Amino acid sequence: PKTKRAKRFLEKREPKLNENTKNAMLIRGGNANLTVTAVLKDIYAVKKPFAVLYKKKNITRPFEDQTSLEFFSKKSDCSLFLFGSHNKKRPNNLIIGRMFDYHVLDMIELGVEKFVSLKDVKNSKCPEGTKPMLIFAGDMFDVNEEYRRLKSLLIDFFRGPTVPSVRLAGLEYVLHFTAVDGKIYMRSYKVLLKKSGCKIPRIELEEMGPSLDLVMRRTHLASDDLYKLSLKQPKALKPKKKKNISHDVFGTTYGRIHMQKQDLSKLQTRKMKGLKKRPAEKLAEDGGPTPKKSKSA
Repeated sequence: PKTKRAKRFLEKREPKLNENTKNAMLIRGGNANLTVTAVLKDIYAVKKPFAVLYKKKNITRPFEDQTSLEFFSKKSDCSLFLFGSHNKKRPNNLIIGRMFDYHVLDMIELGVEKFVSLKDVKNSKCPEGTKPMLIFAGDMFDVNEEYRRLKSLLIDFFRGPTVPSVRLAGLEYVLHFTAVDGKIYMRSYKVLLKKSGCKIPRIELEEMGPSLDLVMRRTHLASDDLYKLSLKQPKALKPKKKKNISHDVFGTTYGRIHMQKQDLSKLQTRKMKGLKKRPAEKLAEDGGPTPKKSKSA
């Protein structure tokens, strides 16, 4: 870098032990219709401020050529993407995916069968940048490998920043995903804390939008080796194992201490005149010559 500004820019993109919050880019295809455009705008409103919305149309096909996506990922420093398109063969099409080292890792194609936007639901909305609570319902998210990867991808996409602590009033936004009968239902709710007459409030969910009925189409999943490599953590983040410490079933911590062998003869005891050794006894212990006895009168 020739300037300090360029140096700071490159330092921000260097690998870090604790990664920044993942940004997402939302891209319109060359033939995106009004429904797909509205979906991208609503997802952008949910994802802000960790998202970039490309307003111009981009004629590309991610499943056939991924170079343009990788170029945009490097340009905007985004590791997540959502691509929207529409054609006769695949109407109302969404492709959600993520990058690893600016190369496509996973891609899943979803079809939008029903869509209700934020504007159509006349309820109060959550403020921008609210971290959502994610709920996944359905056995398919645990049984099927493709649905399992989709669950991981959705968690990556909507999880937001990592926070050290949580306050009760901040839990006000829920994203619910249900997989049943080959479809994925996405619903978003606002959490209302009502008075219950005790310390714990009564919780009610109010639909906020957007809501989507999705169906899975094509998938492009990373190989097991590449997926394992993307999950690898640096050694500095791994917790160091503490030696000689164990825990029982109840959570009690036990520690083992190693000490040298003690010489009890040198142990300091209570000082008393009656226990004080005479000079003759000291010489006998040291192995010296015994004192001569005094002549009796």
